[in-house]
Amino acid sequence: MDTARLSHFVSGLWDDEIVPQLMDYIRIPNKSPMFDPKWVEHGYMDAAVKLMETWARTKLPSLPGATLEVVRLEGRTPLIYIDVPGQGDDTVMLYGHLDKQPEMTGWAEGLGPWTPVLKGDKLYGRGGADDGYAIFGSLAALLALREQGIPHARCVVLIEACEESGSYDLPYYVDHLAARIGSPSLVVCLDSGCGNYDQLWLTTSLRGMTGGELSVQVLEEGVHSGDASGVVPSSFRILRELLTRLEDPQTGTVKPKELYVEIPAQRIEQAKQASHVLGKAIYEKFPFVEGMHPVTEDLTELVLNRTWRPQLAVTGADGLPPLESAGNVLRPKTSVKLSLRLPPTLNGSQAGQFVKQLLEKDPPYGARVSFKLEKDGGGWHAPQLSPWLEQTVAQASQNHFGAPAAYMGEGGSIPFMGMLGEKFPQAQFLITGVLGPHSNAHGPNEFLHIPTGKKVTMVVAEVVAGHYAQGGKA
Repeated sequence: MDTARLSHFVSGLWDDEIVPQLMDYIRIPNKSPMFDPKWVEHGYMDAAVKLMETWARTKLPSLPGATLEVVRLEGRTPLIYIDVPGQGDDTVMLYGHLDKQPEMTGWAEGLGPWTPVLKGDKLYGRGGADDGYAIFGSLAALLALREQGIPHARCVVLIEACEESGSYDLPYYVDHLAARIGSPSLVVCLDSGCGNYDQLWLTTSLRGMTGGELSVQVLEEGVHSGDASGVVPSSFRILRELLTRLEDPQTGTVKPKELYVEIPAQRIEQAKQASHVLGKAIYEKFPFVEGMHPVTEDLTELVLNRTWRPQLAVTGADGLPPLESAGNVLRPKTSVKLSLRLPPTLNGSQAGQFVKQLLEKDPPYGARVSFKLEKDGGGWHAPQLSPWLEQTVAQASQNHFGAPAAYMGEGGSIPFMGMLGEKFPQAQFLITGVLGPHSNAHGPNEFLHIPTGKKVTMVVAEVVAGHYAQGGKA
């Protein structure tokens, strides 16, 4: 492969077509179904599908025999399915998603979730990096191989529209398309993160997640706080007490041993290497308020905390009136949304049931306590890389980043990976992405680092070519 020619082709396609397409995509508020229950009525999801479909169809003539179908199962979000013929009898799967997280507050002046803004190398707006670029990057990699006449195996591209809601529609599509997909020996996912923008980062694990709504009710209606306080226990205080069953309020450590696993020695060693490469950037990438510091100064422990240990976040609350309308009332009920990240190899379903029982049993003062489970997804732990893939990744990182590849787990979840790991246990996985320092996926001022998007595309092209060159073996 002529790497200079590859770089020129991919960079040109990104500049001329992909970045403008992503700007149009950012303008579409196609929030995931969990955040937009009326997504069908609003039509934004279909608009995003149409944008990607239209562009992809213009590229099919350059990929002889390639087909594209927007698959729609009754009552489910749509899925884009692209089949690109190749040489041999093996298959590569490339995955991404097109649904987005909600707006979030706190965007800087001039920026907004649905307003694409190009500043230097960064494209701001919701969804460009998570994960709108995936379909464009995947096809660009295949087009680059075709441009040089480099053979590759058959490739199938799956772009779902439910990932940010837990991918609950995706298993139905994978089953529906099972005969057409076949058994891929290589899976490429572009929905992950990177520790910096200076080298290629491969994701070695993803945490699972469980969570839901914890509610504590003590009264049928609010009453005068001067009359009831000291007699009626506060629902907020009871809720705080319940949370201490799960988390140490002083350290943030999750207490139950049932929510931990033994961390593999290789992952501990990789965490040490990642912390050495990144240094204080591990935590300095976060917008701490002045005087704030991380939970520990031990950088390796920070890496392991966010990749292999359970961690709790309270992501929402109900029953608390706004400050300007908060009267002297002992409120009847307090509810919070809990998000509990789980170790990659822990059973998510069992963990969810454990947390439910832990929080609901023996309610203080006989209060009405309920925990409504909403998510119970397991994590994912990458299989050992085949020598060919490890070597190809190392060379590709040097070719396009000028630095060695790095390996680290991610704290987030990609439910599809766990499902694919179970369905195709012999497959190799290349999980990478562009979500690096300050890119702030799901939050305000989210951006896509365009040079990294280009380089990741080039790496994918080299890996797909390398897969065919070594005979398509996992």
